[in-house]
Amino acid sequence: MATEGLQENETLASLKNEAESLKGKLEEERAKLHDVELHQVAERVEALGQFVMKTRRTLKGHGNKVLCMDWCKDKRRVVSSSQDGKVIVWDAFTTNKEHAVTMPCTWVMACAYAPSGCAIACGGLDNKCSVYPLTFEKNENMAAKKKSVAMHTNYLSACSFTNSDMQILTASGDGTCALWDVESGQLLQSFHGHGADVLCLDLAPSETGNTFVSGGCDKKAMVWDMRTGQCIQSFETHESDINSVRYYPSGDAFASGSDDATCRLYDLRADREVAIYSKESIIFGASSVDFSLSGRLLFAGYNDYTINVWDVLKGSRVSILFGHENRVSTLRVSADGTAFCSGSWDHTLRIWA
Repeated sequence: MATEGLQENETLASLKNEAESLKGKLEEERAKLHDVELHQVAERVEALGQFVMKTRRTLKGHGNKVLCMDWCKDKRRVVSSSQDGKVIVWDAFTTNKEHAVTMPCTWVMACAYAPSGCAIACGGLDNKCSVYPLTFEKNENMAAKKKSVAMHTNYLSACSFTNSDMQILTASGDGTCALWDVESGQLLQSFHGHGADVLCLDLAPSETGNTFVSGGCDKKAMVWDMRTGQCIQSFETHESDINSVRYYPSGDAFASGSDDATCRLYDLRADREVAIYSKESIIFGASSVDFSLSGRLLFAGYNDYTINVWDVLKGSRVSILFGHENRVSTLRVSADGTAFCSGSWDHTLRIWA
């Protein structure tokens, strides 16, 4: 034990070597189980036919870079946040703005819709996560009803309601994630393990899911148990910051997008990376990823203004979408899978279908 000091003929160096050799043995054992690549297994699967996706709506109104967006469960409303300090709720079908809030800070890097559709959460450089209830009174004063829920020691990079309006999960530049009670603002659980800023998180899709995945500037993607606060799995194969993580619809895998210009797929049951989505011609980082409803497609927004659509099984690019005039910062597929929305530094959001 550490408390007893080192045994005879034990030095720190020898213990480090032993740890490294054990790590090596673990890797060897894992490699033995890795008998075939995903794209080889998928060779027998039929190729995807041609499909046409184009911009069906453009949402204009932000005065600066759009940084984050989220769909409402009603598959119609969208909330977006921007560098100008504005948070706007849109009707994505009519493109009308239904609510707008001006935050006390610029760079509102995170926003989320509550599952009930009756509230939104947002935050950024104010180190806080604030929840605003949504009502349809004619002259509603949203700022008066604002509730500060989470408090971090550095910027808020991502937030998400759990399966109820009562709890919210946040990720921060202080290197931690945290679970908060919305009503009381109490910290329910904190998650320590990242060695640098946490940039993104995503909740496991199942109703009973008590896990979430986070990614950050330490190039690690970590899976956490919300009940214990422990990290249960960790993946470190990216060569740069992980900007986005998203669970596969079944909850058995997740994808990540990184500044190293690749997206990767990690299988939780196999405990390893199973696919890399990259091309020599793609040299800009991926800022945001999301799966189609079936999980067959992976949409990824990049810093070269494009959105690439990948065949998850075969690992090939099936489409490239042009439209934004600056880097794509955020991208989400709607709950029914009929459309997806992308936000960009060109101040607009686009609805694609």
